[in-house]
Amino acid sequence: MRIQAALLESPGGPFTVRDVDIEEPRPDEILVRITAAGICHTDLSTRQGWPRERLPMVLGHEGAGVVEAVGEAVTRVAPGDTVCLSYRSCGLCEQCAAGRPAYCSAGLNATGSRADGSTPLSRGGAPVFGSFFGQSSFATHALAHESNTVRVPAGLPPVLAAPLGCGVQTGAGTVLNVLRPEKGSALTVFGAGGVGLSAVMAAVAEGCCVIAVDPVASRRALAVELGAAAAVDPVADGAVAATVRGLTAGGSHYAIDTTGRPDVITQALAALRRLGTLALVGIGARAEFDVMAVMARGIRIRGVIEGDAVPAEFIPRLVGLHRRGVLPVERLVSEFRFRDIEAAAAAAASGRVVKPVLTFD
Repeated sequence: MRIQAALLESPGGPFTVRDVDIEEPRPDEILVRITAAGICHTDLSTRQGWPRERLPMVLGHEGAGVVEAVGEAVTRVAPGDTVCLSYRSCGLCEQCAAGRPAYCSAGLNATGSRADGSTPLSRGGAPVFGSFFGQSSFATHALAHESNTVRVPAGLPPVLAAPLGCGVQTGAGTVLNVLRPEKGSALTVFGAGGVGLSAVMAAVAEGCCVIAVDPVASRRALAVELGAAAAVDPVADGAVAATVRGLTAGGSHYAIDTTGRPDVITQALAALRRLGTLALVGIGARAEFDVMAVMARGIRIRGVIEGDAVPAEFIPRLVGLHRRGVLPVERLVSEFRFRDIEAAAAAAASGRVVKPVLTFD
């Protein structure tokens, strides 16, 4: 079937919308007509380092849409269902069997191909790499799987459903599934992008005293509007950790780093009180820290992928939180037409928007 997809054709190059062909769904696959797709920091960082030998490539891993066809082995969704797409997992490895699919050992999300090495996309008879996070949703249609396809209410706008599959799931899940903060505890979020502000909303809903740290004034203002007790500018304030300790009467009980930056991780560790916990969410470079200082203060450091969420269970919970008004995802979203994907990516990279979401005709 002929579709349109945003191709990455050179490492670090622009997204270019082209006509490509997509295969019919295999027995375990689901063909989804994409109606909205969020752009995540992972998409932008991946395109910078994607290997030349696996180009052209279709990225995108926050898809939402309508099921058009299913393979004969698919039982959980049917044509006509409105769905949100998330990360893929195998369902068979030790981690999946233990109910922790975010740590699946099968490596199904970032290879540019199906598990058997094939790709469902082609252009002029030549392969186009895809299956990114089991979807490649920067396209008018995507092939997904039962493990990463979640039914959502038909009345939920697709521009709100799309970010639930990764960014919102990661930020809110880090709070609700991993840290599980006590009411009244202090929680500091470093980086107020889509993931960070989703964490802010979830922590506010849990009754935490939330501090947001971000260099972009509009994001700090939005964090406060969403319920943060304070927002700190790390550029103007040369003593971020001391400021956070002052705002939280001795240090934050919990901190979340969404930046992956070594200098920010150092600030986050220093902002914690004794026995505090740091959740590392951002993808970044190698970081160094004072082991003795961490040990002496009893600090816990926890890496988190996808908010430790099981999509089929957690995405409906997020929908419920949105319906209750405590997770106003619409405050984060800026809409762009699919053909304007490169402008949307630039707006995200510059910090002008929090969560760009592509819409399709």
